[in-house]
Amino acid sequence: MSIPILKHGATLIVSLQAEPTDAEFVELQTDLTRRVTETHAKGVIIDVTALDVLDSFATRTLREIAQTVTLCGARAAIVGVQPEVAFAMAQLGLSLEGTLTALDLEDGLALLHATFPAALVR
Repeated sequence: MSIPILKHGATLIVSLQAEPTDAEFVELQTDLTRRVTETHAKGVIIDVTALDVLDSFATRTLREIAQTVTLCGARAAIVGVQPEVAFAMAQLGLSLEGTLTALDLEDGLALLHATFPAALVR
């Protein structure tokens, strides 16, 4: 099952509604990178609000997605990490270091807009 990628202006939005398998995370990375280059997106938001866990593979892949889309000319933000998930990640030594993060979709859009104000309005 592929994960839907929505376009909102110059921003692509991915909302993970269920814990993706490792294969689905890899597919998302490929699909999202392709969509960023095809649409000339300037921002990418990955909403993980519905996830109860972010394991080491998921965390690493999310960081890699953010780095990859940055190399393609967009900025990525991971939004919606639940407090319990953040606590567990910190205990396990997992981080999204170097990646923009925000509490929710609205804050993520504001963060990206502050990073690339003119580019996201088109």
